[in-house]
Amino acid sequence: MNIQIRPILVALRRHKAGTLLIALQIALTLAIVCNALFIIHQRLANLSEASGVDEADVFVVANYWADVNRSTEQVDAQVRADLAALRQLPAVLDATPASGYPLRGGGWDNFVTKTPDQVKPTTDAAVYTGDEHFIDTLGLKLVAGRNFRPDEVMVMGTQQAITPPTAIVSKALAERLFPGGDALGKSFYAMGTTPSTIIGIVDPLHRQGVDSSSNSYAGQALIWPLRADDSKGIYYIVRAKPGQLAAAMREAPKALFAQSRMRIIDPKDGVQDYATIRHKVFDSDRGMAILMGIICAVLLAITAAGIVGLTSFWVGQRRRQIGVRRALGARQRDILAYFLTENFLISVAGVALGTVLAIVFNLWTMTRFAMAPMSMAYVGVGVLVLLLLGQGAVLAPALRASRVPPVEATRGS
Repeated sequence: MNIQIRPILVALRRHKAGTLLIALQIALTLAIVCNALFIIHQRLANLSEASGVDEADVFVVANYWADVNRSTEQVDAQVRADLAALRQLPAVLDATPASGYPLRGGGWDNFVTKTPDQVKPTTDAAVYTGDEHFIDTLGLKLVAGRNFRPDEVMVMGTQQAITPPTAIVSKALAERLFPGGDALGKSFYAMGTTPSTIIGIVDPLHRQGVDSSSNSYAGQALIWPLRADDSKGIYYIVRAKPGQLAAAMREAPKALFAQSRMRIIDPKDGVQDYATIRHKVFDSDRGMAILMGIICAVLLAITAAGIVGLTSFWVGQRRRQIGVRRALGARQRDILAYFLTENFLISVAGVALGTVLAIVFNLWTMTRFAMAPMSMAYVGVGVLVLLLLGQGAVLAPALRASRVPPVEATRGS
């Protein structure tokens, strides 16, 4: 079998419009599919990110106060009473007050600097507040240093800004601030002039947010020893004893209402376990992955249909030419190879242009949406898929062309 490339190129030049359209379609499909696969992989990876929380046993109660005019002292007294009631429940292991929790979907974060007069922040950290029970309640792993002492826990009222002198930070934040691995005992500033000294390090600890703006600061979080006694409301994070999550979730609201009826706990989603929290916060990632998958499938189907249609059209146009070649001795496999080679050349031109477009598109998403750079492996996979798709799509019309009999050469044009 001897494939002559030059006659194929001459034939393609005679059909410039169709050739260019298919090549452009392949290029655009490759550019979109590569980036879509990259986005799908990122979004699916998000779904399994470790939060650091003992998700099997922890749940969150969103508690809003019915009387928002109470003083900080009155709110703090109620919070203390609530926590005592929760911790006494038979199914509860521990409980802590909090201003937010990992995977909440957004919340308090501060720029962090190493000196008070630093203009450009060193990084950004999610801010959690809690008492000396915070780490044990969430099931966080303390990898260095110590936990808060009860006497270090401060009270922060509504719209107050308090910077405690001590903090526990995530390992990711400790390494970002002090890459030498000696963060314990060192201080940082979180949008204030009062330093916080690192007394402990936990790992891992997910941020509250999961959007693209949080990706650059993944895992960077700090915990301040504060009871945030906001007059509007507070979160209670509760850790159930192993195997008693359902019982604890049933009993917790009852215990809180027994303490005071002057509160609002949404009966629908006021009490959420971490399976629900994780499902909700990554719902958009899951939806985006499905959407990108559908777009990829539709684009690949359209591209395959375009190749089939154009090749079928060309076979119909060239029946007499194919008949002449068969009459001159060309075998069926020569005709088959001709059309496969012709499509392969178009596909190669398309994927070459598509590779450039895929890289440019990724650079645009990096600057516009702060996305990570795409690995060239995605482009390689996309190129392979498009080339195989093209050869697979052209096979049926190429086989029809190979069955054109030599007698077609004697028929009028």
